Amino acid sequence: MIEKVSGEGIIEENQYLLLRSIEEKGSLKAAAEVLGTSYRKAWGDIKNAEELLGYELTEKQRGGIDGGKSTLTSKAKKLLEAYDALHKKMDTAIEDAYEDFKESIK
Repeated sequence: MIEKVSGEGIIEENQYLLLRSIEEKGSLKAAAEVLGTSYRKAWGDIKNAEELLGYELTEKQRGGIDGGKSTLTSKAKKLLEAYDALHKKMDTAIEDAYEDFKESIK
């Protein structure tokens, strides 16, 4: 989970996965199904993240022949890129710290 200094969550792993799935599947409903969660919970997770961040994460298109669609906003895409970059840096830092640890106990 990425948090504010106050400890209030900004984006959790499940929200990240949900956004990635929306990006891939093109709808909130399909993304929820892939992740094995209800549409209502998925919708709530997106709304909670939007409230904390202060901007919309998805653009919705209702109904039609093919049903509704959801796409990520440019800010949501930027959020996912930043999340990926942060995790890559954290993984590298952990690997480096582990190597230092192994060296220190030889």
